[in-house]
Amino acid sequence: MTPDFTATARRLGIASAVSVVVLQLAYAVTLVLGFLSLESPEQPIGEPMFTVLEVLILAMMPAMVALMVVVHAWAPPRAKTMSLTSVVFMAILAGVTSSVHFVILTLSRQPEFAELSQLSLFASFEWPSVAYALDILAWDVFFALSMLFAAPVFSGSRLATSIRVLMIVSGVLALAGLSGVVTGDMSLRNIGIVGYLGVFLVVAALLAVLFYRTKPVTASANRADPSA
Repeated sequence: MTPDFTATARRLGIASAVSVVVLQLAYAVTLVLGFLSLESPEQPIGEPMFTVLEVLILAMMPAMVALMVVVHAWAPPRAKTMSLTSVVFMAILAGVTSSVHFVILTLSRQPEFAELSQLSLFASFEWPSVAYALDILAWDVFFALSMLFAAPVFSGSRLATSIRVLMIVSGVLALAGLSGVVTGDMSLRNIGIVGYLGVFLVVAALLAVLFYRTKPVTASANRADPSA
């Protein structure tokens, strides 16, 4: 048992994991409703669905970073380097994608920006654009790296092994989403979406179960441990 997995870490882990599950479910439902409202697949998702999706992503980022911080606290000493690396990549993901979505949610609606003839090249999710490229970097690269570095932390029990396997699957699928950039076919990015929306949702749910089942280390146990 790692001395870092305290009662506070356990509560944060359960709360952040449940938050990720709820927010991702809400995002998935909103995304489906947005697609169903379109007259053709080529159309962008309109209001109010677009704004809801942006807000959900911004709300999701703190929960995802907190979740990986608790994974680092839970990790055994042998895997601390891997789990810390995972936290760093998740934090980079959160910083990049939050910046992108906040700019699009706020500045792109201002008249000064909306009237720019080249706005779609900078602040849209239509390829190619600067915002789209940054978001791909965040999710298909940094998210994937976070999952792949976190996966080795989990071993032993069937639950931990399931988390490790699903993290690897999630990371690999996210990386595979880069094939859309390579080929110019953005429909291939849906492969990555399955990884960081579908598979990661299951990962977060299993992490909530794992943290719930794991007994936290007490303060007295930490004082008794000469290595703490």
